[in-house]
Amino acid sequence: MSDLDALLERVRACTLCAAHLPHGVRPVLRASRTARLLIVGQAPGARVHATGIPWNDPSGDRLRQWLAMDRAAFYDGSRIAIVPMGFCYPGTAPKGGDYPPRPECAPRWHAEVMAALPAVELTLLVGSYAQAHYLGDRRRPTMTDTVAAWREYGPRFIPLPHPSWRNTAWIKRNPWFEEDLVPALRERVRVVLGG
Repeated sequence: MSDLDALLERVRACTLCAAHLPHGVRPVLRASRTARLLIVGQAPGARVHATGIPWNDPSGDRLRQWLAMDRAAFYDGSRIAIVPMGFCYPGTAPKGGDYPPRPECAPRWHAEVMAALPAVELTLLVGSYAQAHYLGDRRRPTMTDTVAAWREYGPRFIPLPHPSWRNTAWIKRNPWFEEDLVPALRERVRVVLGG
């Protein structure tokens, strides 16, 4: 068993925040030492929790559309790592939408997981939680401002809005996202993955 395999086994056995997870513990992530693209999202949703497959829901469909990538390419673990801010489904909030990622996860595991991914050239920071964690004080005051300033974070990072249906209105209000950022995202991902 490799060091990364042992680490992933420990992550998948984690129960650090089990008392706060109404649907139980099921850490969902994928990583390999050869992955060149890293996708850091928020936390698994209900469908992902049920299947154990990251981004296996309509948000994932939209993310793959932004990347111009089919499911086979997206789930090629030798090329793409998927590590959310919270590894387990946090449950649904009373007013709809999921609760935020549990705050224990990233501080406990992210540095160790990232250290085990030496080939990563590009990290997609999907949503404000990932942007806050990885950009720190370089992040702009709002998610919109941060995504609009995407050129400032390259070549290592590209911040993205969450691809949830809840952000459809945001995408319509910000046409520059699909006109400018998405084509540049596709090209950068193509270059990083060697395709």
